[in-house]
Amino acid sequence: MFSKTCEYALRALIYIAQQSKNGSRVGIKDIAKSISSPEHFIAKILQDLSRKGFVQSAKGPNGGFYMDQQNLNNAIADIVREIDGDKLFSGCGLGLEQCSETHPCPLHDQFKSIRTNLRIMLESSKIQAFVDNLDLKLTYLKT
Repeated sequence: MFSKTCEYALRALIYIAQQSKNGSRVGIKDIAKSISSPEHFIAKILQDLSRKGFVQSAKGPNGGFYMDQQNLNNAIADIVREIDGDKLFSGCGLGLEQCSETHPCPLHDQFKSIRTNLRIMLESSKIQAFVDNLDLKLTYLKT
């Protein structure tokens, strides 16, 4: 459903949010190991997300990535749109270029409701809620 880049980004942001809630910062090696991501790949993703304001970073011996309250209120849908674009929320279920209400593909009507429900779920899902569920051990980032 999501690109590999988007999957890593979401896992990394949730992990950073959980680890930095007490004011600490998380290094790239720790992030990569904890979310099972190639270090260079997640570093590039997080640099880009930092420039775009989805995560904060600090350099130096006590540096690393962290999240502020504004970052914690980001909707998962915003992150998905930033990385994968809007296709998940508006594209054709079969990947056709010309799928619409007047020219529907065979999956159009069924996929339209799935796409709408997915958009609503991801727009209402905030990073903070994922951190809360991890803390309560209701969800897990790693097996």
